[in-house]
Amino acid sequence: MAEAPNHSASGKRSALRGAMSLMAISAVGPAFLTQTTVFTQQYLASFAFAILVSVLIDIAVQLNVWRIISVSRLRGQDIANRVFPGAGHLIAVLIVLGGVAFNIGNIAGAGLGLNAMFGIDPVFGSAISAALVIAIFLVRNATRAMDLVIQLMGLVMLVMIVYAMLLTRPPVLEALHQAFVPEAPWLLFLPIVTLVGGTVGGYITFAGGHRLVDAGITGVEHVRDVTRIAVTGILITGVIRVCIFLAALGVVTAGHLLDASNPAASVFGYALGDIGYRLFGLVLFCAALTSVIGAAYTSTTFMYSWHRLIQPYSRWAVIAFILISTAIYTGIGRPVKILVAAGALNALVLPLALACLLVAATRREIVGDYRHPRWMLVIGWITAALMVIGVVLAFQSLITYLQS
Repeated sequence: MAEAPNHSASGKRSALRGAMSLMAISAVGPAFLTQTTVFTQQYLASFAFAILVSVLIDIAVQLNVWRIISVSRLRGQDIANRVFPGAGHLIAVLIVLGGVAFNIGNIAGAGLGLNAMFGIDPVFGSAISAALVIAIFLVRNATRAMDLVIQLMGLVMLVMIVYAMLLTRPPVLEALHQAFVPEAPWLLFLPIVTLVGGTVGGYITFAGGHRLVDAGITGVEHVRDVTRIAVTGILITGVIRVCIFLAALGVVTAGHLLDASNPAASVFGYALGDIGYRLFGLVLFCAALTSVIGAAYTSTTFMYSWHRLIQPYSRWAVIAFILISTAIYTGIGRPVKILVAAGALNALVLPLALACLLVAATRREIVGDYRHPRWMLVIGWITAALMVIGVVLAFQSLITYLQS
């Protein structure tokens, strides 16, 4: 769904905001909400340390990925193929498989959001949600429409979450203290790896970078702008996670137990009473819909290297992607073990793709005269190593789960 490059000042600003919001807001899906509240109940104020460390790692990852994609003027899979022939195709397959798996969950989450707001059947609500997303991609300027919807829904989510947070009156000073001096930091390794994988793993790693390539915002001359919006995007995601964390912490420290079947919803319920569940439905609907858009758009950009006809008809490829995900959910429900397996395979994407891009950053035939900062390379390789450890641990759990 490449757009005609608009190099005017307003066009450039619009494309930069679009890339930033695509990455930041589409990362905040149903799993993001659930994951944050579950970890808060488990680790209490110490979880602030995991959030802080994960945000710093996320910034390092996105700075590496966005800058290298921008200066090379290539999408992630094309860079990987130039570094290690065939690696890009493998990454593309993992991204698309993971994208379908995540989109099944996102479509289900959108249906549950409509169910919480209006009481309609979740499966019917999922079909309505899919139709809304498809309508966005059918308009004449689909990319601009996508950017606008994501930014609007992101604002709605943030307002609702901040409102719930203020009502729960969380122990902010205690959380701030433990963000830097946690009680047991060694216990937070797995949460940190999980947060990083959920925020900049899978398709999200490349969402903003590929949006910039489609908009023509590439080259060394744009490095400063790319750096700024990459950091800003991660900070937006971090602010949303902190607000959810504080809202949940306020509920838990007040002595309430979160509902294991829907912990994020119970935070809104305790904060706002019965109306809280309807407001949570709105948050869940917005989170799910933006994630559907982000996963469908970004996964499709990875298909461009499969066949030359995919890119000219990219909007139809996006629509087909959404229809397939919706058909799987509405037809056979959520095949849990398949989804878990696909999600675990998707965990391979970040260390593999990041390693390819870090190697590419040192090759002049890919990045030209651009010199990638050494500190970014060092942090990038450390992050890749940490994610490999996380993947190994995740696959051990996966094998046990699939055998159960």
